Parts: sequence; structure tokens; C-alpha cells
Amino acid sequence: MKITITENGPYIAEKDIPVKEVVSVADKDGGVSGYDVQGDAGEPGAEKYLCRCGHSKNKPFCDGRHVNIGFDGTETDYSRKDFREKAMLFRGEVYDALVSDDLCAITRFCDVGSGLGEALESSDEADIKNVLHGGCCPAGRIVLIDKETGQEFEPELDKEIYLINDEPEAHLGPIYVRGGIQVIGADGHEYEIRNRMTLCRCGESSNSPFCDASHLDCEHMKT
Repeated sequence: MKITITENGPYIAEKDIPVKEVVSVADKDGGVSGYDVQGDAGEPGAEKYLCRCGHSKNKPFCDGRHVNIGFDGTETDYSRKDFREKAMLFRGEVYDALVSDDLCAITRFCDVGSGLGEALESSDEADIKNVLHGGCCPAGRIVLIDKETGQEFEPELDKEIYLINDEPEAHLGPIYVRGGIQVIGADGHEYEIRNRMTLCRCGESSNSPFCDASHLDCEHMKT
């Protein structure tokens, strides 16, 4: 299964990849506890051209508007570095955390409870639960390492695409690529295959093709 980036155009998701519309579920403090799946986007089993410039009138699908607006979808050199080349290590009580801030899509998984930073320093059962939730960050910004075993923690995810509607923030969010799907750059570059990543669909990311939360400042991504 793969997603191919076209030059200054849409993402092409192979027909075998399920694409689903989802809505963020927020807790009382604004953290996101998960996603409510609304249903399939488009016809199941069909190849899908997903808007990358953010200006399509037929979101989430491309309608060719990237040509009209002169969209520049150039992928950055920095985005092509593997996660461990960029990540910093933060020590915790039960889990250590590798964190690459350039991948932050503000999906707010790390804001549940007391917040990931404070929870990392605790061995309290509730805090460990929140740490593990933060370690499910859709953008793959955070990877947890069990201090006792040295094993990385990764949630088990099916190979599929979630199109995030961040309803609590009244914005369309990124394209959440789940389960280790290969992403191919416009020039044929094969990005590191990861269990979790978020692709930009507002057209404004400075870390293209990955989301950097620029959608939160885009009028064309408001719902």
C-alpha cells in the first residue's frame, strides 16, 4: 500500500487503502481522547485523489484548484530525515520519550490529563495511562521507550487513512496515515515508513509534506 505525492498536486491513495472521515473527541480540558469514525470517504476500493493545497471546493478530494492558485507543494529537505535523526530524548520515570517537535500537528493527544511532560515524571497509574495515550500521537511526534525493557511502545493500527475534522477547534485537520503505509515523494523519494504520521492538507506547512499545524491559521480550513 502506498500514497504518492504528485508535483504541486494532490496525494494519490491506492485503492486498497481505506479512507475514513473522523471527528476529534475532546475531553473537558481540551485534550483529544480519540476519534469518532463517521464513515468512508468516497467509494471504498477506489483510488482517491486527496486535496493537498487546501483550496478544493470538493474536500477531501482534489478538484484541480491547485493549478488555479499556483500551489507550490515542494517537499522540504528536512522532512526527509528519519525520525531518529531529528528526535530529542526526554527522560521519564517509567517511559523515556523520543520527541521530534517539527512533526507536531497539535492533535492534542499529549494534552490529556496533566499533560505529557508532567505525566512522564510520575509513576502514578493514571499518569502512566496518559503517557501511553500521548505516545499514540497521530503525527508520530512522540515515541515512548519502556525504561525496564528498552522496547518502543507503538499502538497496533490498521493500514488506513483518517481525514481529521477537529470539530472542537472548528478546523479541518491533517491526513492521519496509520499502520505503516509507504509515502512516495513527487520525485520518487521513499519516506521512512512509520506507524503514525500526519500529512498536510492545508497547503501551508513549512515541513511539507508533513503537517506543522498551519491549518489552524487557515481560513480555508475552517468548518
